Amino acid sequence: MSDILIRLLREEDWEEVVTLEERAYAASGLSEGEAALRSRHRASPSTCFVLEHAGGIGGYLLALPYPLLRCPDLGLAEEGAREARNLHLHDLVIAEQARGRGLGRRMQQRLEETGRTLRHETLSLVSVQGSRELWSRLGYRARPEVGLPASYGTDALYMTKPLVSSGTPAATADGTPVGTLPGPPRS
Repeated sequence: MSDILIRLLREEDWEEVVTLEERAYAASGLSEGEAALRSRHRASPSTCFVLEHAGGIGGYLLALPYPLLRCPDLGLAEEGAREARNLHLHDLVIAEQARGRGLGRRMQQRLEETGRTLRHETLSLVSVQGSRELWSRLGYRARPEVGLPASYGTDALYMTKPLVSSGTPAATADGTPVGTLPGPPRS
C-alpha cells in the first residue's frame, strides 16, 4: 500500500471531501454541507486528515476537541475551537473504491496517535448508519445514556474510547476520565 498517504486536510481538498460526504450521507439525511464541515476543520485543523489514494482523495477524517458526553449538532456550524480533554471523531469516510483495505482503521489509528500527542484523554464519536459493531471492534464502547441532537436520527449511538499514554490509562473502560496527563491542556 505504498500509494497511500494520510496527511492534514488542505484548502484544495474541499471539493473532493464535500463530494465524498454527500455520497456517504445524503441518502440517509445526515449530510451537513460544506459550511458545517469547514467549521469543524477550522476548530481543529491539526486533527483533520485526508487519505490520498490512486491520485485523488480516497477518504477523510474530521475530528475536534469537544466535551466528553457531548457532540456537535449536524445542523449547526462550530463557532470556534473548544478546550477539551476529549477528541471527538466527527466524521470518517472512505471512498467506495478504497474500501475493504483497512484504510479506515489506518486513519483512526492516525487520529489516536495525534490525540495522544496532543494529550487528549478520550476519543468519542456518534455511530450512524449501523456502524456500531465496526466501532466496537476498534475499542469504542456504547454510551446509550448520552442524549444526541435530533439531527443524528433515531439509530445513532454515542461511543467513547480511552486513549492510553506511556502505559497509563487515561480513562476508565467506560470512557470516564481519571486524573490528568502531564502538560498543558489542548486548546
